[in-house]
Amino acid sequence: MSAERYLNHPTFGMLYRVATAGEGKDLYATLYAQRIFFVVSLQQRGATFEVVPLMDARHLAEQNLTRARRVSPEAHAHWRQLFDQTFM
Repeated sequence: MSAERYLNHPTFGMLYRVATAGEGKDLYATLYAQRIFFVVSLQQRGATFEVVPLMDARHLAEQNLTRARRVSPEAHAHWRQLFDQTFM
């Protein structure tokens, strides 16, 4: 199980990882407002931040829950808790 991850956005401050979003990408949310979502791609020369709407972010997080359910019950429980804290 991967640990919690945080990033510092130059404008929006601290972001926390909500879900994985595919090959080399993760879904992050602003730590304090929790209503601005980014798909972040980490690269050798830095990171790219793509703002995504709430419903798209929720969809990516639901896909992550489905993948985690197939892989490991412990991972699924962790991602479910993050999903509930973020979207409920």
